[in-house]
Amino acid sequence: MAERRFEISRIPGFATVAVATFVMLYLPIAALVTYSFNAGNSVAVWEGFSLHWYQDAWNNQAVKDATARSLIIAVCAAVISTSVATLAAMGTTRRARFRGDTFIYVAINQPLMVPEIVTAVALMILFGMVKTWTGYQGLGYLILAHSAFCIPFAYLPIRARLEGMDLSLETAAGDLYATPWQTFRHVTLPLLGPGILAGAMLAFVISLDDVIITEFVKSGGQDTLPTYMLGQLRRTMTPEVNAISTALLALTVVLLTAFFLLTRKRD
Repeated sequence: MAERRFEISRIPGFATVAVATFVMLYLPIAALVTYSFNAGNSVAVWEGFSLHWYQDAWNNQAVKDATARSLIIAVCAAVISTSVATLAAMGTTRRARFRGDTFIYVAINQPLMVPEIVTAVALMILFGMVKTWTGYQGLGYLILAHSAFCIPFAYLPIRARLEGMDLSLETAAGDLYATPWQTFRHVTLPLLGPGILAGAMLAFVISLDDVIITEFVKSGGQDTLPTYMLGQLRRTMTPEVNAISTALLALTVVLLTAFFLLTRKRD
């Protein structure tokens, strides 16, 4: 008699738990998207289909300013964090193991393990001292704060890509008298490209959606789109917030889908 292979999906109740989990995860999001098309002012009572909340959000100058600010910060943070993460990944994978490399790996990924509120308070204190010394109140603090927080998110896919790359091509380039820079430019970088792009997209999404660090670091008049929405929730809430949230959700889904397609293993 053939031995029956264990399959977790055959356990009684597995399907029920799986369905309940998906419902709890996605039912609130479905409600958010649905009520963004509500014709009335209520976020809980359906009064008909309309696109006017999207039109209101599009014509809202405060929303436009916050969106532009969010995109500037997210793009700058993605570029900076991805550049640093690429150098860090190269330095921790393209060399022999050494004493302390585990500590370096932990240090790079520290923002992932420490509660974000702790990082936010630390950055607020540090930048508060810098603001006092320099008098500068610009977006540079938010860009640096987001960059620091996004480094591990960019580092992980880049390092994973490097660890999956065969060293033989780089070794062959060295044997053919290519300089280290030529080897990096013509061999390593093209192969590493999908990992760098995936890390940049992930860093961009994390920066674009961040609320806690932004709330603690920003100065007056520097609301990003998420903090603007948080401020609206403290006042009279209308489906305009739902419309903005749905637009952010759509952008995030597009970027994460691209991230998945770039990082999935190919047959």
